[in-house]
Amino acid sequence: MIVQELNALQQRCGFLPDEELRALSRRIDVPLHRLHEVASFFPHYRLKKGPEVEVRVCRDVSCHLRGAEQLRDGVKALANEIDPTGKVVEVEGVSCLGQCDHAPAVTVNDRVDHGLSEQDLRSRVHEAVSREPPRHRRADRGPLGWKIDPYDGNPRDEAVRKLVETRDPRTGSLSGGIDDLLEQLKISTLRGMGGARFPTHLKWAAVRAQASDVKYVVCNGDESEPGTFKDRELLRRAPHLLVEGMVLAGLTGGATKGYIYIRHEYHEEIEAVEDAIREATARGACGTDILGSGLSFPVEVFVSPGGYICGEESALLEAMEDRRAEPRNKPPFPTVAGLFNKPTIINNVETLMWTPSIYLKGGEWYRDQGINACKGLWFCSISGDVRAPGVYEVPFGVTVRDLIYRRAGGMSRGQRLRAVAPSGPSGGLFPPLIRRDLLPEAFAKAHLPDAGAFFDLLDLPLDPDIVRGMGGMLGAAFVAVGEHADLVGLALNLSEFFRNESCGKCVPCRVGSQKLVEMIRALRAGQFDREHLELARSLGNTMILTSICGLGQVAPNPLLTLAKYFPEEIEALLDRRGGPPAREFSMFETIV
Repeated sequence: MIVQELNALQQRCGFLPDEELRALSRRIDVPLHRLHEVASFFPHYRLKKGPEVEVRVCRDVSCHLRGAEQLRDGVKALANEIDPTGKVVEVEGVSCLGQCDHAPAVTVNDRVDHGLSEQDLRSRVHEAVSREPPRHRRADRGPLGWKIDPYDGNPRDEAVRKLVETRDPRTGSLSGGIDDLLEQLKISTLRGMGGARFPTHLKWAAVRAQASDVKYVVCNGDESEPGTFKDRELLRRAPHLLVEGMVLAGLTGGATKGYIYIRHEYHEEIEAVEDAIREATARGACGTDILGSGLSFPVEVFVSPGGYICGEESALLEAMEDRRAEPRNKPPFPTVAGLFNKPTIINNVETLMWTPSIYLKGGEWYRDQGINACKGLWFCSISGDVRAPGVYEVPFGVTVRDLIYRRAGGMSRGQRLRAVAPSGPSGGLFPPLIRRDLLPEAFAKAHLPDAGAFFDLLDLPLDPDIVRGMGGMLGAAFVAVGEHADLVGLALNLSEFFRNESCGKCVPCRVGSQKLVEMIRALRAGQFDREHLELARSLGNTMILTSICGLGQVAPNPLLTLAKYFPEEIEALLDRRGGPPAREFSMFETIV
């Protein structure tokens, strides 16, 4: 695969030298333009030799709230002191590194670190300039007593064993065991934990029903949404569950091979998963002749070349097929034509990892652990202005109050809660109190039966259907924002993320995401009036309706929710002088 060859080349050389690319082209018999087509798209690759020391400071929401900009500016000053030409040390921003619970996060020559003070980072830079061996803080891999792991960190492969023991000795069929597994998944109500929420049993059954000699299972571990890091912990602390879940999915769907796609910044998690695959293979629970059944299902890791867009399942498949990660038009869906145009099960890390426990303990075991009339369990990443950011295994239906003030220890530095982002940048911003007239009528009737004027967000049960009914989204990223935050500046930060990560394939997203950034900048500069605000709403609705994939469809949410729920923040900045807008903003008016 081109991507894997480029990964190896960059790891060896530090960048992709032209002569090495030409040699690679000859060796694997792929035209040079195809190598450049891939290498020029993904942010991980460098086509030119960089400075001796490259420092990247995360610029996204959780790190933004924890002073990343000040940290970056301070280290830029150091870089200028060392060498004003920028040839020795280069300091830039970077998209989310998945270390939001230890913000701010940085990389020094591609080595991820986090929670550093400016003085600590300055020391790291001096060490790198002096070519001292980099320090390495090895993350803990120990189990935490999660309910998701029936083995408490000591893999026994009981779910795979249970399935293969149902094999009919005459026909070799697993149909009885597969039917039972699918029924337990159905009873459990397990849905995709990556955001789409598609019922897991239906996806597996759909691939099972496809008549094809070649099928695949792909785990989407490209966790890149700012504020999301729960898969990082799952991959590192319980990788055996992922391998077992992959094997269950493979045997159920009749797949021939499985791939675990992991973002390249997760070095230790990649190592943990590769170790788990080797150990499962040694136990006979993965690979050829699984537990002596004659059935085979090999699994391997595919390291992502970077980019938030790869979290979109069809863009991920494009990357695996050595193309630019641009989302496909649907239909067909991956269950029919996925990887290499073959039927493919694509599930999130957490989704696959719940399946062994559900099969062993029954669907009711998982389903009945929800609270407040909700069903099931999930892992939530909470970060931002809280005292104990981290990953928490919680029931669906847990309230915002419980999550922030009991699990995460309350707001940091004695702040009051100003806003929450229940799905990171994708879901936008919501205030602690929401006026009744801003809520959908059905939600207001269900949750404000006494005709109250405001809904207290702290009482909101966190369940995807309930949050959707309120007009929001619930993802794995939950960011709490304190009273000291500049909400307009935060909306700009969230919008810049989508602008930076747009793949550029479709015009609404490519142009619209840039215009959203320009509009918020114009607002902050006092060059934005009510007419412009209506144009912003029109642009946002157009992007939602016409963008190919979810990135463009959610990119307007930071600005739209700011305008809807925090009008006072915009009112304070509106231009009432009637003067001309900024030059960069006038281009937007021309396009509209």
